[in-house]
Amino acid sequence: MSLMGILDRVADVSAFDKAIEPARKAVQGALKPGAFKDFLHGTWLGHPLHPVMVQVPVGSWVSAGLLDAIPRMRPAATLLIGTGVAAAVPAALSGAADWSEQEVGVRRLGALHAVLNTAALGLYVGSLAARGRGRDGWGRVLSYAGLGLAGGSAAIGGHMSYAQSSGASHAATAVRGLSTDWIDLGPLDDLPEGRPTMRSGKGGSMAVPLAVVRRGARVDVFVAACSHLSGPLDEGTVETVRGSDCLVCPWHGSAFDLDNGEPRRGPAANPQEKLEVRMDAGHVLARVPSRHR
Repeated sequence: MSLMGILDRVADVSAFDKAIEPARKAVQGALKPGAFKDFLHGTWLGHPLHPVMVQVPVGSWVSAGLLDAIPRMRPAATLLIGTGVAAAVPAALSGAADWSEQEVGVRRLGALHAVLNTAALGLYVGSLAARGRGRDGWGRVLSYAGLGLAGGSAAIGGHMSYAQSSGASHAATAVRGLSTDWIDLGPLDDLPEGRPTMRSGKGGSMAVPLAVVRRGARVDVFVAACSHLSGPLDEGTVETVRGSDCLVCPWHGSAFDLDNGEPRRGPAANPQEKLEVRMDAGHVLARVPSRHR
């Protein structure tokens, strides 16, 4: 069995949930919804913040590993290890914020990811302490052990991101199933005012659900699968969030600007896919944006 297959097996182990669920509730209690939590999610950035933040500790520790192999460069390696230790804290906060809002399989692997990262961080802190006491050889042993653990943890993080789509836009995946032709969504007069309703778009092998919102003579059409975890936006609500009229997901409360699909409230960080719209003889027509054609 491949390493990725083993990780999938781990993601299926429900026995972990007894320990994971209290931790998840603790994170959600500490990081209550608001501007700080949205900052950690990367809502302002347009994609998750965590992959950006981890570049600093990982880059610092990999560079330190190279410099530790050169005797005259070891003081610089120590500085880089300290930089990585300091940067690991905000990186862990952003990761914890995302982890607490993920589906159960991602949370199980995420817990393993966090344990390995914490162990790696402990080894690097121990390395700094050993170097400070003049035990440079022991300090290098601890730092290389930390690098090994951090590398293994990074592989798990990659599996969560790519195989489990924990940070990918689920709306971007769904929109690729739509036809590139104009889709007739029916008469404008059949659409309810100020609340989302579901319409179907032509796909290759099946219809793709769309969330349609009418505001007077204006109609906004989105892929119905929320970019965060595919929540049904057609079952959501229209609310004013931070000064913008938004389509709000019923699952986790992510809010997307009706004008452009940009997230105004997390946990979603990726924009929601919005279709082009035009009117023809009182009918609403929509098609995927040009970047998908």
